[in-house]
Order: sequence, then structure tokens, then C-alpha cells
Amino acid sequence: MPFLSFLRENARWLGGAFLMTLFSSFGQTFFISLSAGEIRSEYGLSHGQFGLLYMAGTLASALTLPRVGAIVDIWSVRKVTLVIVPTLAAACLLMALSHHILLLALTIYLLRLFGQGMMSQNAFTAVGRWFAGQRGKATSVTAIGVNAGEATFPFLFVLVSGMLGWRGAWIAGAIVLLVVALPLIAGLVAAERTPRSTDPALPAVNARDWTRGEVLRDPLFPLLLMGTMAPGFIGTTIFFHQVYLVELRGWSLEVFAASFTFMAAMVVTFSLISGQLIDRFSAVAMLPSFLVPLALACLVLAGVEAQWGSLVFMGLLGISYGFQNTLFGALFPEIYGVRNLGAIRAMIVAVMVFGTAAGPGLTGWLIDIGVSYPAQIAFMGVYCLAASLLMVFVSRRLRARALPAAEASATSAP
Repeated sequence: MPFLSFLRENARWLGGAFLMTLFSSFGQTFFISLSAGEIRSEYGLSHGQFGLLYMAGTLASALTLPRVGAIVDIWSVRKVTLVIVPTLAAACLLMALSHHILLLALTIYLLRLFGQGMMSQNAFTAVGRWFAGQRGKATSVTAIGVNAGEATFPFLFVLVSGMLGWRGAWIAGAIVLLVVALPLIAGLVAAERTPRSTDPALPAVNARDWTRGEVLRDPLFPLLLMGTMAPGFIGTTIFFHQVYLVELRGWSLEVFAASFTFMAAMVVTFSLISGQLIDRFSAVAMLPSFLVPLALACLVLAGVEAQWGSLVFMGLLGISYGFQNTLFGALFPEIYGVRNLGAIRAMIVAVMVFGTAAGPGLTGWLIDIGVSYPAQIAFMGVYCLAASLLMVFVSRRLRARALPAAEASATSAP
């Protein structure tokens, strides 16, 4: 099969990028929120207070990311790895040792910057440069690393924390990063890959290399962000308040936690499907559809009080996440080129991190003042439907803008 041949021929690069996103889990909201109950209890924080603290740390990481993230345009993938993995391990250790609210804020900042931020930044920028016509497939393999983490790390964390306590589990995480993640990733990405003449051709798009300033002045850029920010905002919000949601519905926390595995399976499946579709039709062509399952997921979660509603929600969320994870990695190099991809991605990821930061803080505050959480989730679903219609317009404009460049390239070809 062509896909299996692609995996075999590029195993080391795909494996390195996959492991980067897998081990970014230590800085992802779904993992940090596993300690939310203990953190609130030990530090005497309400839902809203912890949400605001989490938002502050995440916003600080977003402000830092455009500057720090640009190093991937200068340093090799391996050199970046040798810096960010030990720093992420230090953040895990700090989570275990901290007993002061200021150290907790610093910990959240470091986990978000070097986990969700730089580990993903390094991985997706690398595959954006390493691959051209096969970028969709490469990005899909890279993206499912996070979902593999969602499927395995919550269970492992609960198991380890049951034996060592929640702080001991964070120490174990630091050890795993240094002993397992660092040597594996650094070894796999030691040699850089360049797109080959035998690679399939990239769909006709505007491949000019934009600068970060030009991207900021592009009138379609803020419209793109209105769609691409939605999954991160919504997923982070719901996962951050998952314990509250389960208590509100009277659900079994064990059953809800088990549904993460189902979601991860759906994400993996539809990440791979979307990778194939992107390589065939382009990422721009896929823009209008990826938010529809997320809209339905929110409406189901808001309206269904039975436990099966959580399973349907997770399945639909997994479909949308599968498309979004692959789309986000392939879309921006397709539109804005690869020469300044690190700086552009860092800026985009920073904006998306702002979205993930705003979600827990805003919804936590609304919960504290008595606004119905299911009503908030329903509003998120309505927003996704509106954003999907907006993406139809954006996709058409992007394809129309790309057509002159494609015709010029074809005319100049010998």
C-alpha cells in the first residue's frame, strides 16, 4: 500500500515528529487538569481562581512563544529538541516540588510554553519543511501523537499517582522525558530531510514565501484564525472543567475518562483520512468542513444529560479534532510558504494559545457567577456553525488568490 510505503521510507522523521507531539502531553490541558482537584485543594483555589491562574500562565506563554518559537527557523530540529525537552522535564519537576502559588504560576507557564507550545512547534514546523506533496500524510501522523497521549497518559497518570501520589507522578514524568523522550527524539531527527524529486507533486497553491509582517497584513488571516482557533478554545474549556461537568450531570468519572480512548481512536482514524484528502485536494479545500462535527458535539453535550451523551460528544469531537490537527499543520505552509514557517507558526500558535487560555478562565468565571455551563457549551456549538459558513468564503478567496500564481508557474515551466 502507498501509505505503508510512505511510513517505511520516512520512519525516522515521522517517528521523531510523532514522539515530540506525544510527549507534549505533559504541557497539554488534558494532562495538567488531571491534577486540578489536588491543586485547588492544596492551594485553596476555587474553579474560577484556578482557571484565572491557568489563563495567566498560558497567556504569558503565548506572549513568549513568537520570540522563542522563531528559533526553529535558525536551529536544527535536533538542537531545538536538546533544549526544549530538558526544560519541559524541569517544569514537571517544579510542579512536583512547588508549594507556593507563584511557583505554581511559573510551572504552568513553563509547561504550556515548552509542552503545548515548543514541542508542537518543533514537530509541525519540521514536517512542514521536510515534506511537500506528502505534507498531509506526514502531518496526520505527527498530529496523532497528541491523541496517543490522550489515550494513554491519563490512565498512566492515575495509575502512578495511586502508587506515588500526584506529585510523585509528576516526578516520574520528568524522568520519562529525560531518559526516554530526549534520546529517542534527538536520535531520530539527527539527520534533516529535504523534499525529493520523487515525492508526489503539491496541489496548485500560492507557494510564495511570505514574511511574518506580510501575513499580519493579509486580510484573510484574521478570518482564518476565527475558524482554526475554535477547536482549541472549546476542547481546552471542556477538558479543563471535566470534573465539574461530570459532577453536574451525575455521570461516572471512570466512564467519562474511558471515553477519551474512544475519542482518541476517532482522532487517529480521521487524522489519517484527512491527511489523504489534503494531499489530494489541498488543505484550503478542506477548510469549510472541519468545524461541523465539533458544532454537533457541543450541541449534543449541552442537550443530552444521559451518560451516553458523553460518548457521542467524544466521538464527534474526535472527528473534528482529527481533521483540525492535520489541517492546521498543512494549511499555513500551503498558504504562506516554508521559508519563514517557524516565525509564522509561532505567531499563529501564540494566538491559538490565547484562545485556549481564555476558555478556562472565562468559563470558570461564568460558572462562579451562576451562568449555566450547558448553555455556554450550546453557544460554542452555534459559533462553530457560523464559523463553518465563514470558512466557505475564506476557502474560495484563498483558491482564487492561488490561481494566478499556479498559472504563472505553469507558464514559466519548460
